Amino acid sequence: MRQSRRMSFLESLTNVAVGYGVAVTAQIAVFPLFGLHVPLADNLMIGAIFTAISVLRSYTLRRILEEIRVRKVWS
Repeated sequence: MRQSRRMSFLESLTNVAVGYGVAVTAQIAVFPLFGLHVPLADNLMIGAIFTAISVLRSYTLRRILEEIRVRKVWS
């Protein structure tokens, strides 16, 4: 069965939403180790930017791999 574009997006979004919390927590813990003292609002924005990039990356890769899988079935 082929995965729909909507399900691909929801899978990617769920994966990245969980990662967002981990990323922001990691930033709060790691940035000070490098002398970076970033306000929480900035940490949240940095996390949001990287999250958006991650959603697009994950969705694009999923669609490419799904297309490769479908073409192999029909070959």
